[in-house]
Amino acid sequence: MATGGPPSEEEIELDHKVRRWPRTPENDPYREGLMALAEKLAPLVAPAELLVAYNEFCAPTIEEAIETAREHGARQIVVVPSMLTPGGIHSEVEIPEILGQVRKRHPELDVRYAWPFDLGQVAGLLAARVTAAG
Repeated sequence: MATGGPPSEEEIELDHKVRRWPRTPENDPYREGLMALAEKLAPLVAPAELLVAYNEFCAPTIEEAIETAREHGARQIVVVPSMLTPGGIHSEVEIPEILGQVRKRHPELDVRYAWPFDLGQVAGLLAARVTAAG
């Protein structure tokens, strides 16, 4: 939800409908791509449990995924966004606000935000793709 005040009941209901709308590879290729990335990332972060969450449009929400992790016994939670560069409201404002609320509700959790990314490393990743394509 956008910042700037509490959402109305209508906004909450609409958000719930959109987040729980049936997703398929055809109607939501972004989600499909993110799930494919998660499948590759999970063994690299094991034995930590990898949970995918969404800031908007899909479920589970960041809060829901953190609650699931807490229920599974996690005491340290690291949130990693898929946005690679600075300059976006999601990564710079909304996600930190959500994590601040979670920290207030669950002071027993060590909730970390693994962002911003080192732009030198991001540049290296992109340069490797340029080299591979050339």
